[in-house]
Amino acid sequence: MTNNTAAVPTVGFIGLGNMGSGMTRNLQKSGFPLVVTDIRREAAAELIAGGARWADTAAEVAAQSDLVITMLPTPRHVDAVVNGPTGILAGIRDEGTWIDMSTSVPDVSAAVRRDHADRGLRILDAPVSGMSVGAANGMLQIFVGGEAEDVERLRPVFEAMGDPERIIHVGAAGAGYAVKLMINQLWFSHLVATAEVLAVGVKAGVDLEVLRRSLIASPANSNFLENDVLSILDHGDYDEGFAIALACKDLGLSIDLARSVNVPVELSATVEQVYRRAKAQYGDLAGEMTPVKLYEDLARTELRRAGTTADAAVPA
Repeated sequence: MTNNTAAVPTVGFIGLGNMGSGMTRNLQKSGFPLVVTDIRREAAAELIAGGARWADTAAEVAAQSDLVITMLPTPRHVDAVVNGPTGILAGIRDEGTWIDMSTSVPDVSAAVRRDHADRGLRILDAPVSGMSVGAANGMLQIFVGGEAEDVERLRPVFEAMGDPERIIHVGAAGAGYAVKLMINQLWFSHLVATAEVLAVGVKAGVDLEVLRRSLIASPANSNFLENDVLSILDHGDYDEGFAIALACKDLGLSIDLARSVNVPVELSATVEQVYRRAKAQYGDLAGEMTPVKLYEDLARTELRRAGTTADAAVPA
């Protein structure tokens, strides 16, 4: 076990997918010793070449680290990695630190706090925004739920992965999960609303860019309309870096959260159904912005700005 008073803590990291791979590379560049594991050992090859240590289990990661970070697809995966004979709890020292940076819900970490209260574990939820590009560039937005003193103690770790100006302590344990789910929910809602409006307006005979600029100049403007949608309008890129199956998972978690606090969310439920329809039509690995293609196909018109990908009618 490493010395918790070391000037540079050893970071254990579990989950080296699209997000975790970039996050760990930036931790390594910032000088943090790493102990890593993933379901695919080959995902760690570059990190190991740079000096990281491989561990076969989550318990071994925890035993060899001063703090452990999880970055996993679903709450079910987090639960599996935390509990059991080879899980984090089997290896982490008493008063150790676990940071869950997955997009998740409070249930798993809340159960750990409840069932292991006597161990003095420091547990934070710190989900991120910024997609794989932000992870690769070390410019993630990080929304941290937990004790203020823990957030400040761990700030150098967060700053190695994220934009220092957008690392926000959002409240007590669980608040980070809630903020991230609400951000996702609003972004997905912007996407569906924008797809509908652009498809209807273009079908009604308005030039796409004229319509978009008119919307931007109006009170209906949004960051999605002004910036994010351009990947589709200019390049036909529906962002396959984040699969629509994961977007549907996040939407389901958001609605579960709403149900748990007894708030009706009819609009969010409709957005989720649009996403699930797009997933059924285009497949689990289609990009998170594929609902726009759903509306393009319904309108039989691709939404492309002049001078980029050629405008085309979708065949009947």
